[in-house]
Amino acid sequence: MHLNLKPADLQDTRVVRVQTNGLQVAPVLHDLVEREAIAGTGLSSATFWEGLAGLVKDFAPRDRELLSVRDKIQGQIDEYHRTRAGKAFDQADYERFLRDIGYVLPEPEEFSVQTVHVDDEIARIAGPQLVVPVSNARYALNAANARWGSLYDALYGTDAIPEDGGATRSGGYNKARGAQVVEYARDVLDEAAPLAGGSHSDATAYAVQGGTLVVTLRDGTETGLSDPARFVGYQGDAANPSSVLLRHNNLHLDSKHSVCALL
Repeated sequence: MHLNLKPADLQDTRVVRVQTNGLQVAPVLHDLVEREAIAGTGLSSATFWEGLAGLVKDFAPRDRELLSVRDKIQGQIDEYHRTRAGKAFDQADYERFLRDIGYVLPEPEEFSVQTVHVDDEIARIAGPQLVVPVSNARYALNAANARWGSLYDALYGTDAIPEDGGATRSGGYNKARGAQVVEYARDVLDEAAPLAGGSHSDATAYAVQGGTLVVTLRDGTETGLSDPARFVGYQGDAANPSSVLLRHNNLHLDSKHSVCALL
C-alpha cells in the first residue's frame, strides 16, 4: 500500500474538513480510511468513525492534560540548564532535580503484565516493530517492507549463488543466474512446505479449493502440501492466486508473482 500523504495535507487549516460524528477530518485522511484502510476488514465506515469519535471524546482531555504537564516539565528543565550555564555538571544534583519535578519517578514494586488478543505476528514472531508517521508515504512503505526480504534478490545479488558457468551477477539481467535463483528458491519451498507428492520445481499452477492449497505438476497431476496447516492464505482469485502465503516454524514465505519473499 502506498500512502501519498504529506504533513501539510493534515495540518493546513484552509482545507475544507469532512464532518463526521462530531469530528473534523482532513479529506485526504478520510479518503484513505474509506477507500483503503477498512477495505476487506468487515468493518463499516459508520462503525469506524463512531468508534474513533468515542476514543477522541474519552482521551482527548487526558491527552491535553499530559501535554501540558510535559510542557511544564520541559520548561523547568530548560531553566535548570540556563541557570547553571558554564558550571561543571553535577550528576547527583541533576538526578535529584529530575526526581523533585516528577520527571524521574521512584522505582515501582515488582509487577507483571499480561496481554490478550495480540496477533501472532506481534506476540510470537521476532521482527522490527516500527512506528512511523502515516503522513509520510516513504516511511510507511519502508516500515512495511522492513519485515520482508526478497529471497530472489538476496540470492541473485550475493555470493549465495556461485558465479560459475557464466552465472555472473554483474551487468544486466543474467538468465543463467536467474535460473539458478529460481531453482534454489524452489528447493527452499520443498524444505519449508513440501508437497504430498512431487516437487515445487515441477509445479505449473497453484490454486485454492475449499481452503486447501492444490498444486498442479508438469505431468498434469494434482497434489497438496504434506502438511496442509502450512498453508496460511492467498491473495487474488482462488483459482489463480496472485500470492500464496506459507508458514514453517513461524517463518512465512510469500510466493507472489513468482517471487519468493521471507518474513
